[in-house]
Amino acid sequence: MSDQRAPSSRQAWGGLLALTAVLLASAAIGFIAYRLLLRPPSVRAALAVPVKPVSAPLGREPEEAPTPQAKVPEQLPEIRLPGIDGTVHSLTDWKDRPLVVNFWATWCDPCRREIPLLKTLRHEHAGDRLEIVGIAVDYPDEVRKYAQTHGIDYPLLVGDEGGLEAVNAFGMETVLPFSVFADRHGRIVTLKVGELHQDEAELILDRVRAVDAGTLPLATARVQITEGIRRLRTAHAPE
Repeated sequence: MSDQRAPSSRQAWGGLLALTAVLLASAAIGFIAYRLLLRPPSVRAALAVPVKPVSAPLGREPEEAPTPQAKVPEQLPEIRLPGIDGTVHSLTDWKDRPLVVNFWATWCDPCRREIPLLKTLRHEHAGDRLEIVGIAVDYPDEVRKYAQTHGIDYPLLVGDEGGLEAVNAFGMETVLPFSVFADRHGRIVTLKVGELHQDEAELILDRVRAVDAGTLPLATARVQITEGIRRLRTAHAPE
């Protein structure tokens, strides 16, 4: 009798272990699927595509950078999005001062790498009244949590669908990150696709400062930025 029950017992334990393994695998797959669903499906990280810095509205090199859905506007578009506190803001809330509008998401690696630089730029260029405004194409809870954990001290606007509409308002494909630099009159001086580096940011902000001071025409500033970024990008190209 005991010899007959032993195989049945072993079979039962084997079946239970197999069932447990299936349940654990299903749970893992479900968790991964949940995390993937947090990423808006129509947005991709610039890290995944070969992009190079471009300036607006001088055009871009199609083989090197994402093609805009429409022409990049001359002026900052009218965009209204909630902040992480739920209060709705417009880019005109920061009028009469130079702006860097940074499009990002919590799941985007190059976006996250930019944040310390953006914080530094805001403090180092406080004398110019520079403001950094982050627009997160993401879910509010994720952005709020990330901002608190990493001490983001500049204004953040957020919205999944609203963020995508804001991306489109700049004539851009949904590729992250990208940063828009505007002078104190709200004119777009340049649009930088991909991760922003300090030497690139300083080059651009130097020209924005000159434009605001009236010592450099906007068209000349755009040309100088395009040429300067082209020289600098070799230093940031992966070996």
